[in-house]
Amino acid sequence: MLTAVQVLAQNNFGDTRTGGLAGPMGLFLILVLGTATVLLIRNMNARLRRLPDRFPGQEPSTETTGTERAVVDPTDRPTSP
Repeated sequence: MLTAVQVLAQNNFGDTRTGGLAGPMGLFLILVLGTATVLLIRNMNARLRRLPDRFPGQEPSTETTGTERAVVDPTDRPTSP
């Protein structure tokens, strides 16, 4: 008769030579997750392309566009007291 300890101690994880399932199952999960990630990225890119450049009621931005840079005079140094 099996005791509770013997039942819990049995190796039912599939990492034995006779029933090794961990490798193929891991590969299957990686492929499924990779496919899902690619499909989600494609869907999000399609949704972002459909967005308008400006939304109604949006104020024009007053920030610099990145092409404008402040001109700094190298000879202009702060004076110390």
